[in-house]
Amino acid sequence: MSHPRHRLTHPTGVRRTVPFPVQGQPEPPVAEAATPSVATEPGGRDRYLDLLRSVALVRVVVFHVFGWAWLTVLFPSMGVMFALAGSLMARSLARPARDVIRGRLRRLLPPMWAFAAAVVPVMFLLGWKPVKEEGIWWFIKLGCYLLPVGAPPYPWENGSPSGLLEASWADQAVGPLWYIRAYLWFVLASPLLLKAFRRMPWPTLLAPIGLTAAIGTGPVTVPGETGEGLVDFAVFGSCWILGFAHHDGLLKKVPRYLTVSLAAFVMAFGLWWASGHLTEEGWNLDEIPLAQAAWSFGFCVILLQYAPSWRQLPGRTARWDGLITLTNNRAVTIYLWHNLLITATEPVIDQLWNIPYFGDHFGTYIGASYTALMLLLVWPLLALTIPAIGWVEDVAAKRAPRIWPNGSRKRPG
Repeated sequence: MSHPRHRLTHPTGVRRTVPFPVQGQPEPPVAEAATPSVATEPGGRDRYLDLLRSVALVRVVVFHVFGWAWLTVLFPSMGVMFALAGSLMARSLARPARDVIRGRLRRLLPPMWAFAAAVVPVMFLLGWKPVKEEGIWWFIKLGCYLLPVGAPPYPWENGSPSGLLEASWADQAVGPLWYIRAYLWFVLASPLLLKAFRRMPWPTLLAPIGLTAAIGTGPVTVPGETGEGLVDFAVFGSCWILGFAHHDGLLKKVPRYLTVSLAAFVMAFGLWWASGHLTEEGWNLDEIPLAQAAWSFGFCVILLQYAPSWRQLPGRTARWDGLITLTNNRAVTIYLWHNLLITATEPVIDQLWNIPYFGDHFGTYIGASYTALMLLLVWPLLALTIPAIGWVEDVAAKRAPRIWPNGSRKRPG
């Protein structure tokens, strides 16, 4: 029995789903956490930003299990992740732009290739065939698994409904790669964006929201994958550039009461716009580009305005230090693989009905708690994937492979 679950949605409404480095060392594409000792040194990690990134990743996993629309309002994870990445990118661009971009690509692509090497052959084995109407263009698009400047192709249905994985598994697995494409676009555009921001900070910061209003609400339509990529770039552009503002200290130059008041106004506009443009998924802001852009931007403004710049996690949050370090060190692995692993929980849970006595007497409870069981099971699957695949991130960063990089070190006897 396969339990229906939330279909992965793309933030544009189309269904498909670090430490601050030592000078001269490149950073990872999404995040890389340092050990606690590094975090306490001048110029080390900002553990507040690491905490935000960890919360964003957990929220993404929970949302893709349950599909609760209100989670996109409670914590706009993608906007937060882009804002944090923008701040790190601004810091990196103190070095030559060519070196920074090369380093980011080197860290991003090998984990992407490892994911594609596992997923794409299975698609072909389960009957995926070239689309005749597209001809050679179909094969060219396959190159996006090597360099994700566009959205990699995949079959909407693959295999059979009675197979080990549900027929939509490829859609679920590859859907999150829109973020990798958007991230790559921002990395490539960052040298120019940063120059524009430092010359005209406020117009550059707010321009993406205006662009979203133009191409994300109907007046201007760009068809196909190019249009989807442009909408992503516009929706999260202000969050990325907000990261520049955080790094350069622009937010500190504005009175806090004014910053928070204006951010609250922008967020209120986002909710107002969403209320008049609800989709079948209700308040899922991923389906409403302008609302997503406004809400995410205002939300991130407040988060970064109050950023305490921790070198160590304070109080009770310190008990989560190892987990936060691990998720930051393996952020790319977690993001790439989490949705495929969510899909993989289904055939495992389905076996509960085949257990003698248990399936007959508790089958109703299994069905009622199916999604909760998926959430419980996906974490141990991720815990297995991190040591099995995550070391690719270290190799890409020219580091010795680490099995479980949670920052712990052996103490001398």
